[in-house]
Amino acid sequence: MSSDEKYMRRALDLAALGTGWARPNPVVGCVVVHEHTIIGEGWHQQYGGPHAEVNALNSVKDKSLLPHSRVYVTLEPCSHYGKTPPCADFLIQHGVRDVVICNTDPNPLVAGRGIRKLVDAGCKVHIGVLEAEGLELNRRFFTFQTQKRPYLVLKWAESADGFIALPNCQPCQISGPLAKQLVHKWRTQEQAILVGTRTALHDNPQLNVRHWPGLAPLRIAIDKQLSIPATHHLLDDSTPTLLYTLQEKAATAQTEFVTLSPDAHFLNQLLADLYKRNVQSVLVEGGTVLLEALLEANLWDEIRVLKSPVTLTQGVKAPQLPAMPFAARTNIGEDEITFYRNTSPLL
Repeated sequence: MSSDEKYMRRALDLAALGTGWARPNPVVGCVVVHEHTIIGEGWHQQYGGPHAEVNALNSVKDKSLLPHSRVYVTLEPCSHYGKTPPCADFLIQHGVRDVVICNTDPNPLVAGRGIRKLVDAGCKVHIGVLEAEGLELNRRFFTFQTQKRPYLVLKWAESADGFIALPNCQPCQISGPLAKQLVHKWRTQEQAILVGTRTALHDNPQLNVRHWPGLAPLRIAIDKQLSIPATHHLLDDSTPTLLYTLQEKAATAQTEFVTLSPDAHFLNQLLADLYKRNVQSVLVEGGTVLLEALLEANLWDEIRVLKSPVTLTQGVKAPQLPAMPFAARTNIGEDEITFYRNTSPLL
């Protein structure tokens, strides 16, 4: 491993600490190195707060060392004013003259402009160190920017004999307590969580985070005919919620009813609307009808299946998995988790 790779790996590890907190911004880490010694480091800790480069440079005690240091950053420094000033300008103002970048930024607001600013100011810029690792870490952000839709994670729990619910869609506890806690951790990592109508009706889910620290996702449900009762959790106005429907209904305090056209593909309209709202990732928690519709349309990026030793003998069958090898498999408690990755998603 080269020294550049070593320090960039540290920057990537720092960036990962912002997962779930920086959304909808990408996660970014930054390391400042002077004469083979790390003298400053930081990451983008939360949306609206200072970016990784600002936190890293501010952590350097002796600022006079900055013009003689090499700065490692996992994503091209921004070049525009958003919630904060441009990071490229911040590096230049502090005399930084040597920058190593993992990934360029496909966001049209940046898209090479940050690098151009640095080069025009006399900085040496090196691009592409651990590029594949950076693309994986920020796969939600890159998918959103390049495919113009949210990154889609399909998740379900099934019994040992392949059922996700009892007959007549009656819910039951399939996964163990550790798996349940892990699912709540997954919820904090995605910007939104989506269920179909039958899941909303029969499970009456809260779709919030109760068993892991972190930000709750935006709640989303499909309710074409407005059949979800007002007494259900999804309509309790406890947290921002979107309901996609074919009917007209006025919004309430934290619940918006989004009316889609019956003459166009419903899921494509839904994803297009989420893209306009800057929702960059969605955890889809069921049920079978919605999951299979996304699978059939090849609208998915990851699948996570939790398989329990519990047997149900009858009930609602789990979705049919795609014909492809799994990417990874592990165990948590008595449950087995299998992960799939879509190598050719629909653009």
